[in-house]
Amino acid sequence: MKRAIIYGVTGQDGSYLSEFLLGKGYKVYGVTRRSSNDNTARLPISLNNKRFKLVQGDVTDPAGIYRLLSRAKPHEVYNLAAQSHVWTSFNQPSTTWDITAQGCLNILEVIRGMQKKPRFYQASSSEMFGDNFDYEYGDGEDAYQDELTAFNPQSPYAIAKAAAHQATALYRRSYKLFAFADILFNHESERRGETFLTRKVTKYVAELHMALLEGRTIPKLRLGNLYAERDWGYAPDYVRAMWMMLQQEKPLDYVICTGESHTVEEFIMRAFQCINIYEYRNYKEIDKKLYRPSEVPYLRGDCSKANRLLGWVPDTTFEELVKKMVTNDIQNRDRHHEDITPFEEAGNS
Repeated sequence: MKRAIIYGVTGQDGSYLSEFLLGKGYKVYGVTRRSSNDNTARLPISLNNKRFKLVQGDVTDPAGIYRLLSRAKPHEVYNLAAQSHVWTSFNQPSTTWDITAQGCLNILEVIRGMQKKPRFYQASSSEMFGDNFDYEYGDGEDAYQDELTAFNPQSPYAIAKAAAHQATALYRRSYKLFAFADILFNHESERRGETFLTRKVTKYVAELHMALLEGRTIPKLRLGNLYAERDWGYAPDYVRAMWMMLQQEKPLDYVICTGESHTVEEFIMRAFQCINIYEYRNYKEIDKKLYRPSEVPYLRGDCSKANRLLGWVPDTTFEELVKKMVTNDIQNRDRHHEDITPFEEAGNS
C-alpha cells in the first residue's frame, strides 16, 4: 500500500487531494496545525476512512517534519501548506515567508537526509509571474505564461512562492531528489475559503437570492479591481494533476491551468446570472481599500506541456465552476427550506 503525507490537508486542495489518494488505495497522513477551533470542516469524507490519519504538525518545525517522515516512511510527500491569501501577505510578510518559503525548504532538507527518499510535490503559484507574460505571435495579442516565462512577483506571497519553487528545482538538480513543482493558476471550488474573492462573491449571491425571496434588502457587495484577469479552474481537476506528476519517470515542472482568461467582473456577472440577475451594478460598490498595493493585471496559462506529457486536461469549464459554487452556497444558505432550490437554467446565456 502506498503511503502519502499531505501538508496543508485542511485547505481546499488538501481536502480534495486526500480524497483522491484514498480513492487510489493510499494510506494518507494529513498534517494540520494545532488549533483551538475545529479546522477539519472540509475533511468529513477523509476522516471516515480508516486509511486516513490526521496528525498535528507544522512546516515551520523541522524536527516535527523529521519525526513524521521517519515514522510514516511515505512514498510521496505533498506540500500544499502556505499562507495563501495575497492581500494578507502584505500585512503579514514575515509569517507568509516562514510558512510558504521556509516551510518548503524545511521539508526538502529532511528528505535530503533520508536514506530512502520519497517523491516530493511543491504547489507553486501563477502569482509568481506577476506582471510578466509572453506573446504567442509577438504582436501584443494572445499573451500567456508557461514554464519558460520569467517570474516577477508582485506580493510577499508571490515572492515566498517563487523562493519555494526555485528551492525545489535546486534540490532536484543538486541532490537528485525526485521533486516536482507545478505552477497552479487560480483554481476554485465549493470549498474555497470565504475570505477569497470568488467565494465572497458566490456567498453574497446566495444571500441575495434568499433576501429577494424573503422581500428584504442586504448591503451592497464591496469590491476592488474589477478588471484584473485570471485563469480560473476547478480544484479537483488540479489535484488530479498533482498526483499524475508524481507518477512520472522524470521529475519536471508543469503549468496547470485552463488556458482561458476572465476578468473579475466576468466572474461576478456569471455568478449573478445564476440567480437570473443580468444587471448586477446596483448591488455592488467599489472600495479602493480592497485594491492590492501592487496589482497583477493579467494571468492566462499555457498548459501544453502538461497536456502532452501527462495527458492532463481540465474537465470543468469556467461557467460550470461558477455555477457549482453558487449552487452550493445557496444550498448551504438554508438547508431547511426544501422549496428553495438553485435555478436550473440560469447562467447558460
